[in-house]
Amino acid sequence: MTTPGSDTNAWVPTPRISRRAAQVPASPIRGLAPVAAQTAARGIHIYHVNIGQPDLPAPPEILEAIKPPADGIIPYAPSQGHAPTIEAWCDYYATVGIDFEPRDVVITTGGGEAIGFAMLAVADPGDEVLIFDPTYASYLGFAASSSINLVPIAAAPPDYHLPPPETIERSITPRTRAIVVVNPNNPTGTVYTRAELAGVMELARRHSLFVIGDETYRELVFDGREHVSAMSFPGMEEWVILLDSVSKRFSATGLRVGCVASKNRDVSSAMTRLAMARLASPMIAQLAVIPMLQNPTAYTTWLRQVYQSRRDAAYEALCAIPEASVARPEGAFYVMVGLPVPDADDFARWLLSDFARDGETVMVSPGTGFYVTPGLGNREVRLAYVLAEDKLRRAIELLGEAVVRYQQSAISYQLLAVSHSL
Repeated sequence: MTTPGSDTNAWVPTPRISRRAAQVPASPIRGLAPVAAQTAARGIHIYHVNIGQPDLPAPPEILEAIKPPADGIIPYAPSQGHAPTIEAWCDYYATVGIDFEPRDVVITTGGGEAIGFAMLAVADPGDEVLIFDPTYASYLGFAASSSINLVPIAAAPPDYHLPPPETIERSITPRTRAIVVVNPNNPTGTVYTRAELAGVMELARRHSLFVIGDETYRELVFDGREHVSAMSFPGMEEWVILLDSVSKRFSATGLRVGCVASKNRDVSSAMTRLAMARLASPMIAQLAVIPMLQNPTAYTTWLRQVYQSRRDAAYEALCAIPEASVARPEGAFYVMVGLPVPDADDFARWLLSDFARDGETVMVSPGTGFYVTPGLGNREVRLAYVLAEDKLRRAIELLGEAVVRYQQSAISYQLLAVSHSL
């Protein structure tokens, strides 16, 4: 052991990070970003269907509202949120049949912070939260960073609808605190029926569990389907914590404005205290979203039509890939695709490092990062159909060609290995 002033040449170990931090998984959506940067630096054009980044402009009402205050002072917002922005969220919820009061709502820095607040509010270290596998990857990161155990319940491909309530119930233990329902679902594009949600709500009531309802893509439901909110079950209002964001609803991902809402007084008080710990969400962004929250319908109706058309284009193109397994997405703007590859992580990296056609390639998110259960998703990728239809078709055409070339390269490698062993 060395002390200050002792031999500076003596070896001492560097400090190590926490086990908690070491266990936080890399995002399947952003983990390959450094490889993509190297690919782009070589002059290769990348079709980004790996991330839910819409190519659509935000509404003019938002663009016009992004400006500093007239007096030039940019103040802190209150920790719970800027009062007019909270009121605007309540106005928005009224348009979808949900009755929230201002005291029920806490403004968050995007939907990600809403996830973190909700999980911290309902579970202590070592507690369990049930979640349907595959799920939005950020839940894995927030659970690991807060030492909460996610308990996965399989939603089987290709349509990923919920299993029967009795299957879900078998995963409930004395440490279970909540059930997460992402609806419409990211990454699968599944929209759950009222009967499916009723089964979840009944389990929550019977076992005294919270339901964390992530409804970020509420308006993006296709083919005349109904979106059923977790807040629409009478008598269960105090069991539900609703998570939301303007990012995808108004094509404004960079604003980072979300909210978490609950009629449970203990929950809303806890959320506000958690919000105090990070001081406040950005004031200018909160001001910018007020006009659209107060009058969302025209934009969201148009948006649904755009993404339904893109869904159709993407689905048609994916069905043309030999041996691909895919269900028509029912909502959101994502689709999970089973591909005839043995290792989706390696394939997603290979698309960037080794594949190009006419100076172009495509970037996807490997499926493994959306699963809590180890070993699942290794033949799946997630695509976000956030590009114009011609670009989507081109991206998926490249994907199909890449699958064939990847299979051929794998066969060539196997033959080479055999020849070396003889």
